[in-house]
Amino acid sequence: MDTEKITKSEKEWKEQLSPEEYKVTRKKGTEPAFSGKYHDCKEEGTYHCICCGSPLFASQTKYDSGTGWPSFWDPVSPDNVETKADFSIFFMPRTEIVCSQCDAHLGHVFNDGPKPTGKRYCLNSAALTLIKSGEETDV
Repeated sequence: MDTEKITKSEKEWKEQLSPEEYKVTRKKGTEPAFSGKYHDCKEEGTYHCICCGSPLFASQTKYDSGTGWPSFWDPVSPDNVETKADFSIFFMPRTEIVCSQCDAHLGHVFNDGPKPTGKRYCLNSAALTLIKSGEETDV
């Protein structure tokens, strides 16, 4: 993926996003478990970044992890997400996942997911927008 990163000022992000979307994606917040609109969503489609629209995860890789957050076992493309070490909870190091296009905080990835990857990409609904199958457009 050889495209330039999307950068905006804090003011521009605040104008574009709801307060919860801004807190989660730009300030690395976490929505409460079982509160997000996609944690139990069964509709088919592609989950895109709420900030820039980049396609991130397909519904075919979504599964019920029991955690209360939307969970996936693989991204649409490994180029669409980046990982970063997260030591915000000093006794529990984690791996943060961000949108590679705009650096939006999406959630975390863990090594306790199902086959074939063994990964659990645990995301915040507030970081996503679902484009349902049949509604995709040529962007």
